[in-house]
Amino acid sequence: MSDAVFRETAAEARTQSVPLAHLSLELGHLYMEDFEAGPERLRRHFAEVLPWVEAARAAAGARAGGRRARISTCFLIDDYFSRFSTPAEVVPMLLAEAERAGLAVDYLARESGCAVTGKTPVAEAVAGRIVESPAPGSYGMRPPTARTGWLANGERAPVARAMAMKRTFDWQPPRETAARRHSVFLDAELWNEDADGRRTWSCPFLAAVWQLARLGLLRDAGEAVLVPQPHTGTGFPEDWDELPSLVRLNPRADPFSAYRTCSVLPNRFLPVEHAVRVILDQIEVDPGALAQVADRSEKERAAVPDSVADRVSYVFYAGP
Repeated sequence: MSDAVFRETAAEARTQSVPLAHLSLELGHLYMEDFEAGPERLRRHFAEVLPWVEAARAAAGARAGGRRARISTCFLIDDYFSRFSTPAEVVPMLLAEAERAGLAVDYLARESGCAVTGKTPVAEAVAGRIVESPAPGSYGMRPPTARTGWLANGERAPVARAMAMKRTFDWQPPRETAARRHSVFLDAELWNEDADGRRTWSCPFLAAVWQLARLGLLRDAGEAVLVPQPHTGTGFPEDWDELPSLVRLNPRADPFSAYRTCSVLPNRFLPVEHAVRVILDQIEVDPGALAQVADRSEKERAAVPDSVADRVSYVFYAGP
């Protein structure tokens, strides 16, 4: 008798690997009204960004322990909630102002690609991986996120109807699940739907998808999603849908995805990014992708936090 075990290779799960830098450095995530304000608005933005970029690079170099830190830069353009002008007009203006400030954008992304890339419903796939963290002692009266489109980091205050069922009218505050002495409760809207059932994803949810892509953890059926496409040619298209979801502008750039991310943003993004952390804490990330990052970071002696949310960092500057 043989002890050999035979398996169908087609039945074995496969997780595509992606190259990884040490740091993915986001130089901005602006809305169309920012571009509509003209090059002066972009000029002020990059002037604010520059010193923090240098600080983030220095910190990444220190973590690399004397080795060259692989660092790539990226910029996210909002073409999901509104569309202004064309890539042919907007992108050259953006790149010119970044260069004027002494910065280079290695990768350019469209926010709509975080919703759907090609035929892949990226946001829907990530939403299917949400695993809600119920607050200790909660009564399960709140409908699930899959039905409401809302996700919280704890238990909201009971509504009057629920309190009446318990025959008490004592007010109870919301509670954060992982509170430190005091709660900071957040209830984030992930999407809403119109009368025909068409879903619009929220900015925080698309930003969470964006972070997963930058961390090299975004997969659909094991395949990498939001893979950079090289920019070929001298110009950019007239239609946003003709521009790839993620474009590699610098052919010599370090990898797009990285062990850690840092985003330099105006402080108006602070509430959005708080919601991003809440979302990331409750997503069941592809285990194969997590294992790949853990294995490679260990071999490189590049410490990576166990928590996905803790791999993300920010600098918020005071500005519009």
